[in-house]
Amino acid sequence: MSANESNEISTDLFGDNSLLTRANSENLSAWDKSVEVEENLYYWNEDPIFRPLSMQLDTSGPLVVELFSGCGGTSLGFEMAGYSIGLGMDIHSPSVSTFQHNHPHAATILGDIKRVKPQQLADLISDREIDVLIGGVPCQGFSLNNRKRHIDDKRNLLYKEFIRFAKVLKPKAIVLENVSGMRSSGDFVTRIEEDLGRAAGLRVHSAMLNAHEYGVPQRRQRLVFVGVRGQDFDFRSIKKTHGPGTKYPFNTVRDAIGDLPSLAPNEENTSYATKPNSIYQKLMRDGLRMNQLTNHRAPNHPAETIRRIAQTKPGFPMYPAFRQRIRLAWDAMSPTQVSGGIRPQFQFGHPEDARGLTIRERCRIQSFPDRFFVAGGIVQGRVQTGNAVPPLLAKAVGLALKEYL
Repeated sequence: MSANESNEISTDLFGDNSLLTRANSENLSAWDKSVEVEENLYYWNEDPIFRPLSMQLDTSGPLVVELFSGCGGTSLGFEMAGYSIGLGMDIHSPSVSTFQHNHPHAATILGDIKRVKPQQLADLISDREIDVLIGGVPCQGFSLNNRKRHIDDKRNLLYKEFIRFAKVLKPKAIVLENVSGMRSSGDFVTRIEEDLGRAAGLRVHSAMLNAHEYGVPQRRQRLVFVGVRGQDFDFRSIKKTHGPGTKYPFNTVRDAIGDLPSLAPNEENTSYATKPNSIYQKLMRDGLRMNQLTNHRAPNHPAETIRRIAQTKPGFPMYPAFRQRIRLAWDAMSPTQVSGGIRPQFQFGHPEDARGLTIRERCRIQSFPDRFFVAGGIVQGRVQTGNAVPPLLAKAVGLALKEYL
């Protein structure tokens, strides 16, 4: 690997060389677990900002409140399943902006959850009884893609904040999501099931769910906790929609993004070039008001990066040292899409164009429909889409949970 390529990788992973410089000054590797994890500059660490409901709460479906909401993938999935979305809370400013844009009538809280009291949340939704409390606790400390993964990562304890809110708010049910790596990180799974069940008066169980079995064109495995008041949730009630034994095959990258306009680096297109040519593409375009394509701008790559993508065969890694960074293949599913760090560069190369993916393409791979707008630009859009729960996975869980409410 050349010096330029090495520098590109370092800057790519860390956003800048700050961690490398600090680690080198102490004769440590940047991957050393004693080197503190850098925090996203878009985290809101001032006093929390509370935005009330913009209109009376919708009572047509069970009421959902989402903690650690990110851009709102789980909320969107539950909305697809017929729930009413009351509130979203997160510390990442662009994520809250995205949540507000796509759930304009819901209340929001921007800030560190540790500085918010459960009653403050309840006040924003007029003390309405919460049917389902949902959340995707930050997962980087458990992620198998994290080379600094370790059991003492302080982010691993944020599930206790979810428990704190569940204990006071007393929802009828909870849904908590995390990465599969939590299962191999000590006794976290058992502790969460027991502590959350005891605090909220629920029967809590967990299972691994594969997103591609619910229509998501991506191999994405997630650990999901479901707790219900007075009942044991049966995960077999979550109906698989794709794969063996179902009506549909797994969706591929072509099914997901094959209809989106081709782009050169730094090029943008705001209109579709073709009609949808797969069931999935039709689903993604459903609900568009003006048939206008958003978030479809290609990254502005240096010439060396463009050359590297162009010379990589689809389905193969672009960088030998980072095997998870591949050029996607049309007729396969996407690997797990990740947030990629604090100021991430591209993770996947486009199957045909010599460039990384647009935010719209990343949304499609996560099953966000085209009516869903991501605020904050390309870099923070990568953070949001990589951290999100695929809406179609959340929808499947929501549909099953309805029978228990």
